Amino acid sequence: QVQLVESGGGLVQAGGSLRLSCAASGRAFSRYTMGWFRQAPGKEREFVAAISRSGSSTYYADSVKGRFTNSRDNAKNTVYLQMNSLKPEDTAVYYCAADLGGWGNTDSSEYDYWGQGTQVTVSS
Repeated sequence: QVQLVESGGGLVQAGGSLRLSCAASGRAFSRYTMGWFRQAPGKEREFVAAISRSGSSTYYADSVKGRFTNSRDNAKNTVYLQMNSLKPEDTAVYYCAADLGGWGNTDSSEYDYWGQGTQVTVSS
C-alpha cells in the first residue's frame, strides 16, 4: 500500500514556473514507476510525465516536452514535477500516481495508487 500526497500547486501567470511535489508513504517507493496526470474541467484525465524506478529514464507528453521536468528522490520518497514556461492550457488538477507493474504507461488505468491532486491555475 502506498499513500501519495501532492503539494506545490497554485496560481501563476503565463510564462511562470511551479514545482509540484508528491510525497509517498509506505514501503518500497523505489519499486514504483511514478507518473503525473492532469485533468482540466470538462476534460478527461491525461498523461503528463512518467519516471522510472531509479529516476534514470523519463517520458513526457508532447504538450509538455521541453517545459516540464520529472525527477525523484528515492531517499526522500518524493517525486517532483518542475513546470516552466507555463501556459493557460496547463491549468488543471495535477495528480501523481504509482505503477508497480510497468514503465511509461500513459493509460491511467495502469496505475495502482493515486494522490488527491493539487490545483494549478495559469492566468493569461
